[in-house]
This record gives sequence, C-alpha cells and structure tokens, in this order.
Amino acid sequence: MHFISQELEDYIEQHSEKEPQLLAALNKETYQKILLPRMLSGHFQGRVLSMLAKLIRPVNILEIGTYTGYSALCLCEGMQEGGELHTIDIKEELVDFQRKHFDKSPWGTQITQHLGEAVDIIPTLDIKFDLVFIDADKENYINYFNIILPKMNKGGIILSDNVLWSGKVLEPVHPNDVSTKILLEYNALLKNDPRVETVLFPIRDGLTVSRVL
Repeated sequence: MHFISQELEDYIEQHSEKEPQLLAALNKETYQKILLPRMLSGHFQGRVLSMLAKLIRPVNILEIGTYTGYSALCLCEGMQEGGELHTIDIKEELVDFQRKHFDKSPWGTQITQHLGEAVDIIPTLDIKFDLVFIDADKENYINYFNIILPKMNKGGIILSDNVLWSGKVLEPVHPNDVSTKILLEYNALLKNDPRVETVLFPIRDGLTVSRVL
C-alpha cells in the first residue's frame, strides 16, 4: 500500500541523501537473485535508518531479521568506532549472501551473524544494546520486545518496522490473521507501556521509534 502518491514518494527520495554505492549494488543484486525483494529496506528507509543511527551513535546494535543485510549496513553507518552489530535470521541460504556484502563494507569484522530463532538467541547475548531494529516475523513482535527491553541501556532506541501492515491495522481483522492481531496489540503496548516513549512514523509500511526510559 502507498500511503502517499508514488510521485510524492519519488520526490522525497530525490530530495533525501543519495543511496551509497555499496548499498545500491546490494539492492540491485537482491532484486536479481533473492525471493521477495520488496522485503529490502531500500533507499529512503535505509537513509532514515542511517540518519537515526548517526543521531543515536550506538556502540552495540541488535537487528532481528537480517534478510540480505541492507538495513544492517545502514545502521552501521552511525555505529561508534569499535562498536558491534549482532544480526539474527532464520534463513541459512542467505548467510553467505549477507557475509559477502558485509565484508565489502568498512564494518565487516564488527558484524556478527546469528542463525536461528531470535527468541532463543537473544537471551544468550550478554550485551546491553543502544539500538535495536525489529523487522522479522510479526507474530513474535511482543515476545521480542519483552526479551529485548531488559537488555537495553537507558535512553536506548527500539525501532519496529511494518507496524502499519499495509493499512490492515485499520481494517476488520480476519479470524485467521494472526499477524495483524499481534501488530495491533504490539502498537497498543508501545503506546501504553510506561517503560518507553513512542512515536509511530508513516514511513513506508510504518516505523515506530521507542525510547527506553
């Protein structure tokens, strides 16, 4: 769903920071070789993630849902020198693809890939995070939030993608539509939980920025 016209989206992209060459190549190869390329963050959202990371200046970053690695590289642009990004995904077939592009970047040695279920992996990470990006299976968003929150530094930022879910959050929920049901509960949780303050931005499919109090 386009929440604004394609022409206005094009104008916004043209008047935002240019997509770095490394990411443009990753974008192109994703569309050429990988299923469901629309899952990629892409130019505009990628520049938003980069800008937020540069404002936050995180030392430790956690990403849930690597896909082909585009958003991870955007987040690394704001990471402090000596920082680390941990990224988790369940798709073994994408690990080598991700690593190839990570190693072409300046942050290859600072990016750790984890293969498996995030709900199992996150508790094993003895790290306090400054920035987290959630962009994985929607059914687990609430579980991810509850696991992550104790591992956040005060003032840390949790970014949650796809929270508007192509506008389905405004439509009657089909009984079998678990993803929309969970997202509605998740959005309400972020709004009402006293441990965070939250703003929901209508960027692409909805991006929530939650600051840990």
